[in-house]
Amino acid sequence: MVHSEKHPIPAVISPDDFDRDVKTFHELMPRKVGNILLVSTPYDAFLMEEDETLTSKIINEYRGLNLSRPPRLTKAATAQEALSLLDERPFDMVITMPNLEDMDTYELVIKIKGLRPDLPVLLLAHSPRDIDEGRDHCTVIDNEFIWSGNSDLLLALIKSVEDRLNVENDTRCAGVRVLILVEDSPLYRSFFLPLIYKVVVRQTLSVLEESLNEEHRALKMRARPKILVAENYEEATDLFHKFQPYVFGMISDTRYPRECVVQADAGFILLSRIRQEVPYLPLLLMSSEPENRAKAETIQAVFIDKNSTELRGEIETFFQEYLGFGDFVFRLSDKTEVGRATNLRTLEEILPTVPDEPVLYHARRNHFSNWLMARSEIRLASRFGKVGASAFSTVSSMRQYIIDNIHALRRCRQKGMVVQFAPDAFDPDVADFVKIGQGSLGGKARGLAFVSGLIHQNASRRKKYPGINIVVPRTLVIATDGFEAFVSQNRLHYSRFCSCPDQEIRERFTEADIPRWLYRQLEAFLRKVTGPLSVRSSSLLEDAHFQSFAGLYDTFMIPNNHPDFFVRLHHLITAIKRVYASTYFERPLSFAKRISQQFKADSMAVIIQQVAGKTHGAYYYPAISGVARSRNYYPVGQMAPEDGIARIALGMGRILDEENALRFCPRYPHFMPQFSTVDDILANAQRRFYALRVEDSPDPFASGNGESLVKRAVDEAEAEFPVRSLCSTYLPEEHRLRDTAYMPGPKVLTFAPVLKHKVFPLPELLSDLLEMGRKGMGGPVEIEFSVDLSEDKAHRNTFFFLQLRPMSAGQEAEDVRITARDIEEAFCFSTDSLGHGRSQEMADIVYVKPECFEASETVKIAGEIGKINAGLVREKRPWLLAGPGRWGSADRWLGIPVRWKDISGVGAMIEVRDGRLNADPSQGSHFFQKITDRGIHYITLNPGGTDFLKWDWLNALPAVGETQFLRHVRLERPFLLKNDGRTSQCAAVYPANQ
Repeated sequence: MVHSEKHPIPAVISPDDFDRDVKTFHELMPRKVGNILLVSTPYDAFLMEEDETLTSKIINEYRGLNLSRPPRLTKAATAQEALSLLDERPFDMVITMPNLEDMDTYELVIKIKGLRPDLPVLLLAHSPRDIDEGRDHCTVIDNEFIWSGNSDLLLALIKSVEDRLNVENDTRCAGVRVLILVEDSPLYRSFFLPLIYKVVVRQTLSVLEESLNEEHRALKMRARPKILVAENYEEATDLFHKFQPYVFGMISDTRYPRECVVQADAGFILLSRIRQEVPYLPLLLMSSEPENRAKAETIQAVFIDKNSTELRGEIETFFQEYLGFGDFVFRLSDKTEVGRATNLRTLEEILPTVPDEPVLYHARRNHFSNWLMARSEIRLASRFGKVGASAFSTVSSMRQYIIDNIHALRRCRQKGMVVQFAPDAFDPDVADFVKIGQGSLGGKARGLAFVSGLIHQNASRRKKYPGINIVVPRTLVIATDGFEAFVSQNRLHYSRFCSCPDQEIRERFTEADIPRWLYRQLEAFLRKVTGPLSVRSSSLLEDAHFQSFAGLYDTFMIPNNHPDFFVRLHHLITAIKRVYASTYFERPLSFAKRISQQFKADSMAVIIQQVAGKTHGAYYYPAISGVARSRNYYPVGQMAPEDGIARIALGMGRILDEENALRFCPRYPHFMPQFSTVDDILANAQRRFYALRVEDSPDPFASGNGESLVKRAVDEAEAEFPVRSLCSTYLPEEHRLRDTAYMPGPKVLTFAPVLKHKVFPLPELLSDLLEMGRKGMGGPVEIEFSVDLSEDKAHRNTFFFLQLRPMSAGQEAEDVRITARDIEEAFCFSTDSLGHGRSQEMADIVYVKPECFEASETVKIAGEIGKINAGLVREKRPWLLAGPGRWGSADRWLGIPVRWKDISGVGAMIEVRDGRLNADPSQGSHFFQKITDRGIHYITLNPGGTDFLKWDWLNALPAVGETQFLRHVRLERPFLLKNDGRTSQCAAVYPANQ
């Protein structure tokens, strides 16, 4: 038992706590020493500098310790020059030396303090003899030191002043720890202070290597312990009481002034008093008199003989063993070591196996808190310091609390960060986004890294959806320098492949050797990673703001479950080489040449990512995959364009490119035109889905295509949890659907539990995340996502953010905007169009002859359209269709009832509302959903406004073909269609010289 009485125990550290830590880091060390005035004779300055200038010494020290920008040093050779400089410009501290020609040193200091009372002034002498012991200068000079040629002293003086300036702010804001050094001898102060700072700064630097990025390292440097120096008993006592909650150690000489008289045991008296007040505080007593060792032992203080030849090493040992620096060592009462942790990860790993006795010993003495604070883990160190061992009824509960908090901290500290992959430190349980190489992340990975940061920074959304994990799947990115090294090593430069077929490129890349350094890092990564992996492209041009290469490169999924590790590694490396090969394939190169007059070969990063989902029998897949856009260019009914649109499907996302994905608006999830009736639902519900085969899976690259996904029937998977969670049951005898899968009858994939009954708040979550992405990117965005539903109610459901890219890619360019000149040169103009983009591919126009139209003949007209469409599809000629009424209407009296097969090759459609067929716009039918899914421009011409179609121009064109009701004309050149979805305007512009 630890204690019979339980006290309130804080909850495990959360991302919000960690966010506050990061904000706190920014508030630390607000006052820095930026400008130093050095006052010395030219000779003294020469003796100090020897073979290197003081400025260089300071800069080298700062660089060597990876500190922030070094201060600027200004020299004055006389007291008068120093006073003039102080009058002209601001300084943060003054270092003065004795023997000035025109003024006594102390007289100068008095004048400086008269001008600037708060300006720190330090005396730096070459010898103790230079310091006037006869004067009461303690109230004049802030401190005195002896220059012995050690450039570390310069750093110590600067940091000592900064610590004095910032200690109150930093302890108040963050509970930063304080170490007090009591030493009245300028000579020993000049030895101990640089040594202590060197140990503290190097310790801080060493722990920053634990999987953090450069920005976080720089911030955490600010949280290092503050070193305060006292010269007598009273000053030391005042400092201790003022900062007692934050003091993590005392180092004291034995002989120094007490009540203005030097007392031989002043240090012993001071540490004895402190031991009574804080029983477990680490104390170090130093003395030139070895007999004081016995006194130190009576108060359980460490003793160091100042005459020791190992003085430096003994002080460093004190820091490592008592102040939390170095390893955390667990020992039994007989000093036997039973465990050693070098960092947070190893501490978490060994804690479950350490016996109760040393765990309790360290907890009671606040060692866990001190060790964490030495690593600048402010929030958790403070939490452990406050809760205390007495808050727990058992050692086991205390041990688990420590483990849970360390694990949570390790996860939180890497949220939203791109961390450099380090084989020895990599832990897939806490590392969410890591990077191999120093090159670019590429477009797709940049979007993922950006959204990872957005999710982490947005605490309000985490609170709004407490039962949902909103994450980017665990990700490793091989930066573009990996591709460049691979290409260079194997001489696979673009110029050698510019006219080669894709298959030859694929074979050449697959046979090539990957760089050895990359092989070793991938091997280390894969040894720690389990579960299926996707290997995706992330080229420099992918997901660019104005011309997106999205979807043009290869992606592979590998089961990663072969019993032979090196077979799994071979699969991974082959997939990477296949992605590299796709950089030179015909499709991306053709697209690049089409959009750029000066083509430059792309460079490729690769994303290796955890596949969202779970294993269900022999297969692995997520419950839901989807794509959502923040702007809907085909709004219907009460929808507004800014309400967005989403398409979802069961299983892997490839089905989204095929039939029967469900389309809905996140703001109005109950309005689904393709599910308007029971018959619509039965006809249009998803019947097949993609999954990754993980049991007895074949070699994904044995057949040459790397394909691992299989297409399954929903019916065969209806016993699996994702299907049961998203299905309704059809009752044939009643011709109705019940929104549950837990009753007899055929199952129909309706997604009703999610969209209607909010088993998972997908519509609300998509609305929020689209808005977050829109604000973050400054314009409309598209996201890809997956949802993993948990069968165990005790576990959270997970929303996986797979991609974030701007919708502006390729289609928001300025050339979509419709100008007055466009309208003037147009043969058709509408203020009521749906869709968005610019097309110059259509030269064929098929229209219903107005003078021949009969509402009673709409079925026949549909048949004529189907025959013309079949011929144009064979010729691969997209075309424009124009006619009255609602296209695709089931009611022949409201429009022409064409089916999808009748217009499958169409590029744009015009619905003419001229009074003969007064139907509402057709935006809502399942037919219309096919139009929107394929991005076909749908143009409505309304009477009585500015809309027009120049029938006389059409009728004057020579006909390619003509039927009873239709006329087919072909232009010499394709016309230009500009459809601005932001304004709903569309213009079809005459081709030049037509």
